[in-house]
Parts: sequence; C-alpha cells; structure tokens
Amino acid sequence: MGRAAATPGRAARARRRWSARLAIGAAVGGTVLLLSVAGVGSLALAAVGLAGLSVAAAAGWWALTRRGVLRVAAMVLAVAAPLAVVASYVLARLLWVVLASSALWALAAVTGRAALRSGGPRTQAAGGRPPRPCTRPFLLMNPRSGGGKVGRFRLRERAEALGAEVVLLDPAHPQDVAALARDALARGADLLGVAGGDGTQALVAEVAAEGDVPFVVIPAGTRNHFALDLGLDRDDPARSLEALTDGVEFRVDLGFAGGRVFVNNASFGAYAEVVQSPAYRDDKAGTVLRLLPDVLTHRQGPRLRVTALGAAAGEGSGDVSGDVSVDGPQAVLVSNNPYRVGDRAGLGRRDRLDGGVLGLVGITVDNAVQAAELLRGPHAPGLVSLTAGEVVVDADRPEVRAGIDGEALVLPTPVRCVVRPGALRVRVPRSRPGVPPPRPRLDWRHLWGLAFGRARD
Repeated sequence: MGRAAATPGRAARARRRWSARLAIGAAVGGTVLLLSVAGVGSLALAAVGLAGLSVAAAAGWWALTRRGVLRVAAMVLAVAAPLAVVASYVLARLLWVVLASSALWALAAVTGRAALRSGGPRTQAAGGRPPRPCTRPFLLMNPRSGGGKVGRFRLRERAEALGAEVVLLDPAHPQDVAALARDALARGADLLGVAGGDGTQALVAEVAAEGDVPFVVIPAGTRNHFALDLGLDRDDPARSLEALTDGVEFRVDLGFAGGRVFVNNASFGAYAEVVQSPAYRDDKAGTVLRLLPDVLTHRQGPRLRVTALGAAAGEGSGDVSGDVSVDGPQAVLVSNNPYRVGDRAGLGRRDRLDGGVLGLVGITVDNAVQAAELLRGPHAPGLVSLTAGEVVVDADRPEVRAGIDGEALVLPTPVRCVVRPGALRVRVPRSRPGVPPPRPRLDWRHLWGLAFGRARD
C-alpha cells in the first residue's frame, strides 16, 4: 500500500526534474544559438528590439494624448516601430535566429514554471466548514444579466425545486435590492443569494453581512469576478445552487469606499471619468478617443491624491512600509485584497479574499518616457502596487467619479476606503473548479537544483 502510494509522488518528482532539465537546456540552447550565429551582434539585436518596443510604447502615449494629425502620426509610428525592427533583422539575415532563440526561451519559461509549480493545479477546490442546513433561502435573480443566463440555465425553476424563495428583478423598473434582501430577513430568511452581476452581489452581500446569514453567489452576470475568485464555475451558474444542499462555508472580507460596499474593487481616475460620460453608452470608442487626451494630461477631471495608510510593498514596489502618498495618478484601483499584478496570466485574480487588507494599484504617466518605462512591468516607476489597511482618495474637487464593482457613482471627497475582515459568510458548493495558483517566479538556481541536485520540492 505504502509503496503504491509513493509511486505517484516519485512520478511527479521525476516529471518536475525532467521539466527543469528541459528548461535549462532550452535556455542554454537559445543563448548559444544567438551568440554562435550573431556573436557580438546579438547585443545589437537586443538593443534594436528594446528600442523598437520603447518607441512603440511612447508613440502609443502620444496617440492617446494627442488629437488630429498628431494622433494619426503617432499611431503610424506605433505600428512602424516594431515593423522596422523586424525589417532590420531581415536585412541582417538574422530573423530566423531571433525567432528560434525566442522560441527556445519561451519553451524554457513554460517548462521552468511547470517544474517549479508544486501542489495541485488549483486551490480552494475544497475547504471551509460544513454549514447548518438552511430552511428559508431567499434568492434575487436578474433575468437580463449575462445575456439571459437565468432563463437559459433555468435557475429560477431549479432554485425553487430546492425550496428557495426566488424574486425576479424587473430591469424596466429598478428596484432597491438591498431593501428586498432586508425585507426577506425580516420575514425569516436564513440565507441570501444573488444571480446577477457583481454590483448587485455586493449590495446584497452587505445585507447578509449585517444579518450574519450565509450568502450564495450565482455567477449569472457578464464577468463575475467575485465568483472567479471564489473558485466557482462561471460557465455553469446552476452548479452554484448545489451550495443549498451540499455546500461548505467560510468567511471573506468586504471592502467599503465612502460607505459603499464592494466585493471586488473601486476604481478612480481615467476609467471612471470616461465611462460616466453621457456619450459613452452609444459611442464607446469615439468617447474614449475624445476624452482621454484631456483626462490623461489632467486638463479634465480632478487631480487625485491617494494616501495608503499602513502600506506594505506589493510586487515590484520595492521596500515600502508605513504611510505612502501618490500625487496625480491617472488611474487608481482599490481592491478587496490585492490582485496578482506581476502575473500576466492571472491578472485580475486574487489569491485570497480573507487577508484583511486592501490592494492598491496606481498608474502615473505624464510623458512618453514614463509610458515606455511601463514595459518594465511591476518594476516600472510609474506603477505603484501596495497593500494597505486603509486608502484615502482625495482630489482638488468636492466630488470624484468612481466605479464600484462596475457601477458608476459620484462620491464626495475625500473617499475613505476600508476593509472589514471576515464580514461575509459565503456558502459555496463542496465540489467546485477552484482557483488556479499563481505562476511561480523563474528561479534558475532552484531549477538547477531540481534538475541536477537535491533541491527541496
């Protein structure tokens, strides 16, 4: 028995070892190929490529902050710069070398991360504690949310078959969903749930937290970021109804911005200014192109000043602790627990919802040079990534526009953003997809140990 149980572990270690060897071999092969064919010229190749990317990024900034002929010229330059880089490689008869070397390095990155990834492919697939049975569940459903998922997946019928009271919202006649939820609690409901978007989820979640009753998320909206981070199945919202009969329960945090609850995030700055324009609904692209030049250069909209109280460094932010202020950012995102900023594949995901902290991401770009520096990713000087116990968003105006879980609002300044740890009891199905783990950082020393030594798994 012990021998049989140990076999899968040995097989997994062997796969990781060979993945590490393949990663190192591919990295060495890509480097040797470039140096053997291009020689010292390989440095010039890298310099030309980096210069092309920098020019394209700077031109992109000019295209967003200029109008008329200057915008057209910048757009042409943004396209022409990378094409010029490719043309220079072709003229030097080294394009195949660059492509082959890049492919080998890409293979090294993929296999290296596969070797460094430990544990199962997903987390939060189980966990929580068995809840007490609910006898009077109450669910709100938006029949138009997510293109009609409530009807397509027969959510109302399935929920009622499980003994839930279901109220369908009428989009033609806006209703106070928080008032409906409070009325249900007053009538004896012992569980609240929502089939709809994140904005509606947040409003009802606050009522559930106030009443200390469990909350069920049914991902019937368009994006359902909250459901994503809870590890729910967004492709089949009906599976979330299993939480009523075979679920587990745990506590997560809630965020508040100016007293308004959010389960995901509150955004300020350029995005909030553009999406609240009356013309945005009918002409999104045209409105963005018309407003961004003034918004990004501070000629329109408020100038923000953000203070993170009790801040700690996020990815790429250096050694940061204490209170941190950011003056004049064009975009600010305050989240209920931090997002994976450094993981491009996981951008928009949170590793946990019970950390008891806010995430803060701020972007400040005032010229083309700073735009090009954004290519450094999390290490760009114009990008701030922090966690904080409290975030205060102030402005040179008495009010500021904000997007709270996708809902457009206007809030009086200063806007105080706080987190309420463990405020919400969430009930989810015992069996659910889970959350993919973050990509591991490429640690070549660890890879070498996995491939040829006795590195700790």
